[in-house]
Amino acid sequence: MFNHQTHYKSMKKFNLVRPLHADWLSKHHLKMKLTTLLLIVSLFKIQANTYGQNTKISLNLKNVSVEEVFNKIESLSDFRFLYNHEKVNLNRTVSVTAKKQPISNILDGIFEATDVYFTVKNKQIILKTGKPIQSFSPIKEEKAEQHIVSGTITDMDGTPLPGANIVEKGTTNGVTADFDGNFSLDVANENATLVVSYIGFASKEVPLNGQSTISISLEESAAGLDEVVLIGYGTQKKSDLTGAVGSVKAEELAERPAASLNQAMAGKVAGVNVTSGSGRPGGRTVVRIRGNTSVSIANTPLYVIDGVILNAASLPNGSTPIDYLNPNDIESIEVLKDASATAIYGARGANGVILVSTKKGTTTGETRLNYDVDFSLGTLPKKLDLLNAEEFLLVEEIAYANAEKFDPDGWAGGRYTDPRLKRTDPRLFDSDGNPLYDTDWQDEAIRDAITQNHQLSFTGGNQKSNFGLFMGFRDEEGLIVESWLKRYSGRFTLDTEVTDWLKVGGTLSYNDQNEKQVDQLGGGGITTMRQVFEALPIIPVRYEDGTWGSNIHYPGMEGGGSPVAVANDRRYFLKTQTVLGNFYSNIEFNENLQLRTTLGTNIINQRNDYYGGKDLRYIAMPDGAAYVDNSRYNSWQFENYLTYMKDFDSNNSLTAMAGLSWQHVDQFRSRASTRGFADDFYGFNNLGAGSNPQTPTSSKTAYGLNSYFGRVNYNYMNKYLLTLTGRADGSSKFGPENQFAFFPSAALAWRASEEDFLSKSETISNLKIRASYGATGNSELPAYQALAGLTNGSVVFDGARSAYTVPGRMSNPDLKWEKTEQLDAGLELGLFNNRIGLEVDVYRKLTSDMLLNAPVPSSSGFSNVFRNVGSMENKGIEINLHTVNFDNELFGWNSNFNISINKNEVTALSGGSDIFLGSTLIRVGEPVSTFFGYIDEGTWNTDEAAEAAIYDRLPGDIKYRDLNNDGAINSDDRAIIGKGIPDGFGTFSNTFRYGNFELLVDLQFQYGNSVMYRDEHSAEDRQTIANSFKTVLNAWTPDNQDTDIAQIRPIAAGYDTNNDSGKLKDASFLRGRNLMLSYVFKPELVERLHLNRLRVYTSVQNFFVSTKYPGYDPESSNGGGAFDQGFSLYDYPRPRTFMIGLNVGL
Repeated sequence: MFNHQTHYKSMKKFNLVRPLHADWLSKHHLKMKLTTLLLIVSLFKIQANTYGQNTKISLNLKNVSVEEVFNKIESLSDFRFLYNHEKVNLNRTVSVTAKKQPISNILDGIFEATDVYFTVKNKQIILKTGKPIQSFSPIKEEKAEQHIVSGTITDMDGTPLPGANIVEKGTTNGVTADFDGNFSLDVANENATLVVSYIGFASKEVPLNGQSTISISLEESAAGLDEVVLIGYGTQKKSDLTGAVGSVKAEELAERPAASLNQAMAGKVAGVNVTSGSGRPGGRTVVRIRGNTSVSIANTPLYVIDGVILNAASLPNGSTPIDYLNPNDIESIEVLKDASATAIYGARGANGVILVSTKKGTTTGETRLNYDVDFSLGTLPKKLDLLNAEEFLLVEEIAYANAEKFDPDGWAGGRYTDPRLKRTDPRLFDSDGNPLYDTDWQDEAIRDAITQNHQLSFTGGNQKSNFGLFMGFRDEEGLIVESWLKRYSGRFTLDTEVTDWLKVGGTLSYNDQNEKQVDQLGGGGITTMRQVFEALPIIPVRYEDGTWGSNIHYPGMEGGGSPVAVANDRRYFLKTQTVLGNFYSNIEFNENLQLRTTLGTNIINQRNDYYGGKDLRYIAMPDGAAYVDNSRYNSWQFENYLTYMKDFDSNNSLTAMAGLSWQHVDQFRSRASTRGFADDFYGFNNLGAGSNPQTPTSSKTAYGLNSYFGRVNYNYMNKYLLTLTGRADGSSKFGPENQFAFFPSAALAWRASEEDFLSKSETISNLKIRASYGATGNSELPAYQALAGLTNGSVVFDGARSAYTVPGRMSNPDLKWEKTEQLDAGLELGLFNNRIGLEVDVYRKLTSDMLLNAPVPSSSGFSNVFRNVGSMENKGIEINLHTVNFDNELFGWNSNFNISINKNEVTALSGGSDIFLGSTLIRVGEPVSTFFGYIDEGTWNTDEAAEAAIYDRLPGDIKYRDLNNDGAINSDDRAIIGKGIPDGFGTFSNTFRYGNFELLVDLQFQYGNSVMYRDEHSAEDRQTIANSFKTVLNAWTPDNQDTDIAQIRPIAAGYDTNNDSGKLKDASFLRGRNLMLSYVFKPELVERLHLNRLRVYTSVQNFFVSTKYPGYDPESSNGGGAFDQGFSLYDYPRPRTFMIGLNVGL
């Protein structure tokens, strides 16, 4: 390692890469400028890593200094010298005569009688002092005879690869190839295996098999172009892809350990927006690929785990089947984005497809035991400012003073009393009416949360048979007291080659997850987080007698128990057992034709236990309430497909696949509930203890799909690629005339870099242009919606309860498939041996016949019916840039940047009428997740009293814009005020390596969206009945009229509290998503410890957030509607997580 005096010695200045011009960015959004600047700075540092000619030179120098020799070598080659000028004598006089000699020979002669030696890294000649003296430890002395192997490392064209690494497999014994690619290495025996690697080329293992001289050719890896990726019913080299596919490997997932796949995947793939809707253990995420494609609830992508399709299922509190997969079991993730890639899944591919491959056994003949563990501490990143005890009482007194102004009749009638007169409870006040407590409910209800995660794997096998056993345990505390998650997982995998024509295998996993949740989806009612805002600071957690403090103990207050009491006594437990399994057989009829048969299942058993304590006001007071929900979800699939692969000659190859699929899904639910408990002892454990049992309920649904699919891939000269795909899907959810639909796609790609005019380019190493068009579908609506349905209930008639059955659903035999057509064009560019990799996609998606449970006229006798209501468009651009900025023996730096820009628009609705969905509006010409409300113009001032009176308002009231100028503020004055989906989002990450240390800095950004901050309704509009944000201290007064907060008054005197532009907050942000420092121990130490690997790391996740959003976190999605991304109501805060971890392998 060089000290600070080390410098880069060069006798001429040169630019390795010219600056990139940024003119083309000028048309883009202003908020992209900072990101663009960072990219340009990154690209300035990039060096080309190509060698064009054999580095032999001729010299004829007499009595010159060593420095002059260096100057001459630099002038005749691309190499530069790196050395410590205090240790290398540059003034020593030498003579050099060489005719077309390798530079290595010249340097050997110059330093023959000195202690200077050199190594080569890319274009750097690194000079060091103190030639190593061969020494042998006692252990090495016991070794048998050493064998010397020598050879040459070249690329496929025969050009030497100087600096290539050659290591004896299983040891740390290795050398670096010289300037001509030559090497010589002592190995343990004549049958050793060499592992050869070089930047930009695929690593290669070479068994010696007794050879002492060997020539090795490496193939260019093209930055992963030969990487094999999943494409649905098969695999394909990345270089041969014609569609838009993003990949995430296990190593990338390990950078940010998480509780769920969606959390771990966030930010890794362009075009995939993962929003964390809750900071609870396990989280609750919303995933969108290239925007929303439907106005129904099913906008989530299709997940396929080892070939097993996870169908959309309505699980409790916003969870989905993918939440119950252990992310530590994942080997790779492929995200299929365009129609060429997704059409093979037909009716379920419109929202994109996420293919997950889990870890398998090893094929090297070795048995491995790996243990990964991490411990983390979650903290609250920021606190919100709430009134303390003194401020709360002051606000109450101010409200009383203003009561006469806003409610003169109530004042005259004695509706209001001086609040100081009620401060007499000795549990809360002293004799002078001063509060005894000043409780900070954020401190009481939110804690530092500890998580431990243990993963153990045992793998083994060889090329013919391998196995793997994977076990995991996760124990995660939530930030909010009494919230937690415990997960036990196990998975076994086996693959074996029974004969040379038959291979069988499979995977079986079991997941047992128990949770206590405190954040109900939608956030309404009395929840723990609501009480954090509304619980009075003058109330204690518990009184001296051990009973809970509550708002009810201070007269005139609304609200229930304290957040701590609600978290303890409102018991919501979710227990989930999941079985995910698949079995396959692969029959090779000949070298070209094979048949694969798969059987897969996903079974989810859930029990939801609930008990609300009898003292919880507005929840279960006065007698308690309990229920037990049981549900079982079964999915079975059986698939067979033939694959034919044929290379007709060196220029023509064909891969064809055809198959059929059958799938059955059923779901059963039941609930037993009761009220009337004498105490809280039994709860849901003994429903018979309740004296008021409720009517039990149960339901069962089932549906099936039959599918026929095929794909053809044609490759001409490894330059021109064609993919044709088709799938016919039939679903029992639709009427007889519309059960089947066909979904085709076609794609073309041109690998221009393989053309003669580019194949020899030292600048452009990869250039591919591709285009695709295709159709996919969406059928994720509840079963039986095309049929009329019945509903039942009971009534008391003549003193007896009688059951009834009446029509409950209107039939719609014309109900048909939702269809999405997508056009995509993409460019893939690699420069300087793919040290710069750029991928750009532009797309347009048009969804027609959108499915929605839409309103119908009341005259029909029904309120809603599922029908096809209109169309929607998404169009956008995705940019992904990867650069290797530095990569040498000591230091490495690479960067990744991606950005996705999407515009969503509803293009047609049946009848053209607006549809109100949850808290959002669906309107032609606007995006989904559009917020609709009043335009808040602040408050009425005293000089506007006359104008305010027209609207029956006073100075100090909220001022809304009268859009139609009719002198009244009503629903006709509502307008579009914003949207919850972003214009753009992305990631900028940098990985720095210094020796064995590695530092990851991962940044996330999002812009162009808003959050409806409904917390302000609770915490700014309800003084005198609950606690408030400290912002109310800036409320309107005659001396403070330039404010958006209405003058404080009793709630009974009237407030305007609506969805308005004042509550809509800019949710753009820049987040420090992950900061990780890791250290990989040196092989020598690992070997002495009898280990295979040893790594330690520490990280901080969510280490900063820069935003104007006033709440806990701008990434909010707590609504229960389809498009309630950007709806905040008592969100569970997202933690800042400090983590330490260890990876050990035997």
